Parts: sequence; C-alpha cells; structure tokens
Amino acid sequence: MESAAQVNDVVLDRGHLSRMTLGNHSLEQEVLGLFDRQAEILLLRMRKSDGAGVGALAHTLKGSAAGIGAAEVARAAELTERAAKGSAEECSAAIDRLADAVDKARAMIAELLSQRAEA
Repeated sequence: MESAAQVNDVVLDRGHLSRMTLGNHSLEQEVLGLFDRQAEILLLRMRKSDGAGVGALAHTLKGSAAGIGAAEVARAAELTERAAKGSAEECSAAIDRLADAVDKARAMIAELLSQRAEA
C-alpha cells in the first residue's frame, strides 16, 4: 500500500521541484503559483480551441508540468496532445482527464503554498 507521501509525489514530485529550484523555497512558491495560474488559463483556452489549438496548448502544459515535477499532469497533457489529432469526442474526453489531473496538482499546490505561508 502506498503512503500519502508516495501518492503526493505522483501528483507533484517535491524532490524534482526542489532540484529545479536549487532548494530555494521562495522560488518554489513563485514557480508553483505561476504553474497554477498557467494551468487554469491553458485549460480554459483548450475548451474553446480546435484540435490544432488544443494540441499546442497541451504541449505547453506538458512542458510546464514536467518542469515542476507534476508527472500525472504531464502524462495527461501528452495524451491530450495526441488526442487533439483525433475526433472531437476523443479530444474532449482527453481534456476532461487532463482537467482532473490539473485539479489534483492545483489542490496540492494550494496546500503547499498555504503551509509555507503559515511557516
């Protein structure tokens, strides 16, 4: 059985994030806040875009997610990027799955940022 920390690392690999920000907690907060806002905006734009637009937006989100260690979002974004070349139904379903992964990551980010604000 996985521990809560292991499950959380699937959502957001804090070790990866720490390495990418050289352990600078202030920079971590800034990067997480930027990702949080970017992910929300990109998902909104995907819902209003055609297949080519969805593919480009998903590609952008994939890179951002990989950069902070949000592997589940990166995987879902990659699948969305691929699905954008298929039918509208496939694309819409992939965006829904991506939105679920983003919601998990954003919830964890909110929790981390509130913990740091309290410290």
